[in-house]
Amino acid sequence: MNTDKHSQNLKKEDYLSHIAFDSVIFGFNGKDLKILVLQYHNTGLFALPGGFVRRNESLDEAVSKGVVERTGIDNIYLEQFQTFGGLDRFDSKAMERILKMNGLDPKANEWLLDRFISIAYYALINFEEVNPVPDALADSIEWYSFEELPPLMMDHEEIVQKALETLRANLDRKLLGMNLLPEKFTMRELQNVYEKIMGEPFKRTAFQRKMLATNALIRHEKRFTGGAHRAPYLYSFKTMVKDRS
Repeated sequence: MNTDKHSQNLKKEDYLSHIAFDSVIFGFNGKDLKILVLQYHNTGLFALPGGFVRRNESLDEAVSKGVVERTGIDNIYLEQFQTFGGLDRFDSKAMERILKMNGLDPKANEWLLDRFISIAYYALINFEEVNPVPDALADSIEWYSFEELPPLMMDHEEIVQKALETLRANLDRKLLGMNLLPEKFTMRELQNVYEKIMGEPFKRTAFQRKMLATNALIRHEKRFTGGAHRAPYLYSFKTMVKDRS
């Protein structure tokens, strides 16, 4: 649970009580899969980007706005995947420490120390197109690979793992790679997305047959980077696949 860029002016009456959101923002540049993580000022605490829901906005609007503020990118694929309400996500001491280290009075912001149920979303972007912006209480926001994730506060590690499980379970149906690739891409680049998300290698010929069998791809001209006999075909996703929920 994090606060947005207007953190210092958060008023309890402006927000839905005890409701927060957290975002697992996946980034892929064709080779590496990473997620975006915040570090709070002078605390050594790390967390997922997130925020609260204003009374005059929908949940989806709040999440979309929060992701845009952290990434600067609009029109991002977002999907809600689970609600988290365990007792382990109540850590008033950590939040009090964050407020104090930012020069904010915990008593004046006492509502932030209470227990929140969080609705989690995941997003998919190309991290090379992003200049991440931390929220008002954080001094940094960085891309981390899964092998190098810092310890995350409260239940955020559980949220990350569930997001990854959801990605893997829906990969064929959603073709999530379409949000992590250029408009036209090679079969090898598409395979890289699948291998990074699934965490295992695939045989090239079997993967290609599987993808072509989905009838979700359009084949274009070859990409000539060397000998013509080695030039791979370029592909794109059909529009109706992109628009499918």
